[in-house]
Amino acid sequence: MEVRIYYEDTDAGGLVYHANYIKYLERARTEYFRDRGFLVAKLAEEGALFPVVRLEIDYKSPAFHDDLLVVETLPARVGGASFTFCQRVVRGSDGKLLLSALVTLACINTNLKTQRIPPEIRQLLESELATVSSE
Repeated sequence: MEVRIYYEDTDAGGLVYHANYIKYLERARTEYFRDRGFLVAKLAEEGALFPVVRLEIDYKSPAFHDDLLVVETLPARVGGASFTFCQRVVRGSDGKLLLSALVTLACINTNLKTQRIPPEIRQLLESELATVSSE
């Protein structure tokens, strides 16, 4: 997913404010599912919610106003009721790695109780994980 950096994304020093990267990662995960035919809102209506339960971020280099960033999202692990994405933010113009993150999401129902990942989501994640692992 691409993200253009606007003035509002930057801090007083002209760098992208660190918390904004979390928004970019969230949008990219939503787009990951959308691109594969799953709407997060529809999954929630059907009783499957995916809150972030763990977030590990390594900030490598800053982004600046008007940069075009590419946010990459790939499955890294699939468990019974949780899964982890590996996400990277790269500057489009030079390919420089700006951020890497591991984001773990739990699968819960509307009563906020842990539940198994829906079979169609599990199949998608496992299939892509197998593809990533074989490369």
